[in-house]
Amino acid sequence: MTSSTQDIIYQETIAGAAHWSVTVPAGKILRFINTNGKANVSLLFHNPKDLLERYNAPDTLKCQHTFKLTKGNCLYSDMGRIFCSIVRDDSGWIDSVGGLANKQKVAAKWGERSYQTQGNQWLQNGYDSMLVELAKYGLGKRDMAANLNLFSKVATDAEGNLQFDEQASKAGDIIELRFEMDTLVLMSTCPHPMNPASDYPNHPVSVEMCQAESVSQDDYCRNFRPENGRGFENTERYRCETTQASC
Repeated sequence: MTSSTQDIIYQETIAGAAHWSVTVPAGKILRFINTNGKANVSLLFHNPKDLLERYNAPDTLKCQHTFKLTKGNCLYSDMGRIFCSIVRDDSGWIDSVGGLANKQKVAAKWGERSYQTQGNQWLQNGYDSMLVELAKYGLGKRDMAANLNLFSKVATDAEGNLQFDEQASKAGDIIELRFEMDTLVLMSTCPHPMNPASDYPNHPVSVEMCQAESVSQDDYCRNFRPENGRGFENTERYRCETTQASC
């Protein structure tokens, strides 16, 4: 169940080739809006109470028997808990394997412009921009896990080669993540490393935080895979332990 626009608690527009982070409380939704199309939003997740707990891409894909992520899938930590659930995905495909472009890849594709010489027209890369956000919390290169890329589709051809779909990122598409535990979300709007665009992609995204409805036993994401039920139980137990709430 998604939230309505009347439930918006906070809004932010993130420019293209930028980075940002926010701690999202359990029970809230982050809504990402592909403002003008062609956007890419790279995401990492950490437990703000224990930054060593982070998003685990292999476990997320393995336990849900999938290569792509979309509505119904949950995003797992390396402790078997669920950071968040995908409750809406207009794009139909969230890239789980493409990673982040580094300085060398961006320079090879689109040239090299430094901030010192070009100011805000410099060509930022996803890897360095994510490192900047990690550093704000005392984290570094060793904490850089495999990330997600919203509004980007990387599929395989008949021979198993990875292919970037240039038409997948559409204006107005919305992706909503419902958070099942307090989560530090780090994001970068730098271009996807496989984007073949001739000009450096620089596309904004809108982010809204909203109130989510309570998760019921017949929740779509909870029952999307049998394994998700156990993930929700692990997460709810952890929330009870850390908040000392009556559960």
